[in-house]
Amino acid sequence: MTDSHPVHILIADDDPDDCLLTCEAFKECQVANPLHFVHNGEELMDYLKRRPPYNDDKLHPLPGLILLDLNMPLKDGREALIEINADKQLRAIPVVILTTSSAEEDIVHSYQAGGSSFITKPVSFSGLLKVVKALSRYWLEIVKLPVDRNRL
Repeated sequence: MTDSHPVHILIADDDPDDCLLTCEAFKECQVANPLHFVHNGEELMDYLKRRPPYNDDKLHPLPGLILLDLNMPLKDGREALIEINADKQLRAIPVVILTTSSAEEDIVHSYQAGGSSFITKPVSFSGLLKVVKALSRYWLEIVKLPVDRNRL
């Protein structure tokens, strides 16, 4: 993360407990990047497409990384991933699938639909800490993400 342009992380997950645990894991791992949450695929697409109530760029900036649960109401993560990758601007945002599924068909579909990584959610908080540390190290320290999303 750079001080002047932090990478905002958008987490799409319908489970409030998982959202809370993920937030706590980021804090415990001292990842200071701003986290934003949506709770279903419709909200995710409204956020990414800048539709109300997510049309304020200051409150809801375009993310540099999306953590996506596959099993959500209204529009699931599978459908949202296809829609994200059909959009020229949005497809440049890395989407890490972070879900309870470990089904081979979900893994294959996620990569075919443009997912950047597939991670099965760990069952323990210590496992989640390991995942957050690895995500942080790779996506926020090693990988170079574009700062100016308008140039994509």
